[in-house]
Amino acid sequence: MKAIVLTKYGSPDGLQLQEVEKPVPRDNEVLIRVYAATVITGDVILRRLHPLIYILFQLFGIRRKRIPGHEFAGEIEAVGSRVTRFKKGDEVFGTTTGLSVGASAEYVCLPEAWGKGVLAIKPANMTYEEAAAVPVGGMTALYLLRTANIQNGQKVLIYGASGSVGTFAVQLAKYFGAEVTGVCSTANLELVKTLGADTVIDYTQEDFTQNGQTYDVIFDAVGKLSPSQSKSSLKEKGIYLSVKSSTSEKGENLLFIKELIEAGKIKPVIDRRYALEQTAEAHRYVETGHKKGNVVITMVHHGNTE
Repeated sequence: MKAIVLTKYGSPDGLQLQEVEKPVPRDNEVLIRVYAATVITGDVILRRLHPLIYILFQLFGIRRKRIPGHEFAGEIEAVGSRVTRFKKGDEVFGTTTGLSVGASAEYVCLPEAWGKGVLAIKPANMTYEEAAAVPVGGMTALYLLRTANIQNGQKVLIYGASGSVGTFAVQLAKYFGAEVTGVCSTANLELVKTLGADTVIDYTQEDFTQNGQTYDVIFDAVGKLSPSQSKSSLKEKGIYLSVKSSTSEKGENLLFIKELIEAGKIKPVIDRRYALEQTAEAHRYVETGHKKGNVVITMVHHGNTE
């Protein structure tokens, strides 16, 4: 099968399209024919890390990925003898978090259930490309917003509202009943409005910390704010959230997001699509820090990418 292999750390040039052996599922695993994957900021960060850093990361259960890619959507082609939740032909989506092999490949084997990542039946009203763009950003936004216990009518500011986590955070905060302010660049103001933000602020023209407004929750969805920068804009008992905080991928969270998608409450934003052999180029684009929502990698199996 074809896969993107990380041959050396640092530059995207280390990502090479190679022929590798097609995996065979163990008793507790499923073999997935991958139709779509993504490139997220986390993929870029891990690609650039020095190998010695992984010695420390292993203490936290983070394994070096020879084949990158953290989220995907595809079809189950085979199941191990002990698998009970899935069957051949199931359309699924999920993450490869904690595994040494990622989703930038035509096939991937995943355990039916494991401690770090998740696997679920994909939303019925989505293409594979759309479904692949959901798990990481959606679950991160949901997990962090839930820690704030948002109440109806509270004022929530999303900083970096046009990114992967930010676009989901805007929609989820609205679903929870918040009055949402999105902060983004000029080019993305209309996008954030279409996602349901009540107010949008162009950070190139206005510093939200200087406008006199205060919020119940400030969510830094891009990791560029600090608690001290946000303090003056928080209400007395306001809560600061950041994507730099630790999160957890849980099956029930992905299923909750799936239900909202099928109900038409939230949707992913896809900025650009690349073919598998263009993965290095996709990494270069994500590395600029200017992507809107998600960047998708498509795999072609007999012409089927839908």
